[in-house]
Amino acid sequence: MLKTDWWIELQDGMIVPFVDHSVRYDHVNNRPVISYGLGSYGYDIRLSPQEFFVFKHIPGTVVNPKKFNRDNLVSIPIQCDDSGEFFVLPALSYGLGVSLEKLTMPPDVTAVCVGKSTYARCGVIANITPVEAGWTGYLTLEFSNSSGADVRLYTDEGVAQLLFFQGERCKTTYADRSGKYQHQQHEVTLAR
Repeated sequence: MLKTDWWIELQDGMIVPFVDHSVRYDHVNNRPVISYGLGSYGYDIRLSPQEFFVFKHIPGTVVNPKKFNRDNLVSIPIQCDDSGEFFVLPALSYGLGVSLEKLTMPPDVTAVCVGKSTYARCGVIANITPVEAGWTGYLTLEFSNSSGADVRLYTDEGVAQLLFFQGERCKTTYADRSGKYQHQQHEVTLAR
């Protein structure tokens, strides 16, 4: 069953830091933001300013998920102007960031992460894998820019939405099987 705002709010420690309403305006810096926080049936997570990487083409190489080569990535510097802090995701590229929020999933809940309409309308596709029951850590966020123009991805603002589904308790949670992405730190976690 898809969980509601009141259920999400009662899950102490599932999302840290937790914002108990939808934030659309930064009163400190006096500017609008791409919404984040608690929604009616989900939670909009934020992109951390920690780091952001984009895949680069290296002639003669193929990205191997079993032996990932960090040289296939280039670090993107954070930028800032009167609209806020942001990373630029180049046209027709793929980038990796990390969530600002740490998640700790209950043993009977899995979250599906989907993109926000504001970014989808700019050609950005969020490709985040499910957050399985028992998983804990910071999400590595994957974005594809399908447009022919560079796109800003704002930090400390909403970038994707989590939808929480509760079911019967599974026989083996992600934590029980010691999944290889368990306890991801506040940094981009590469393919293992």
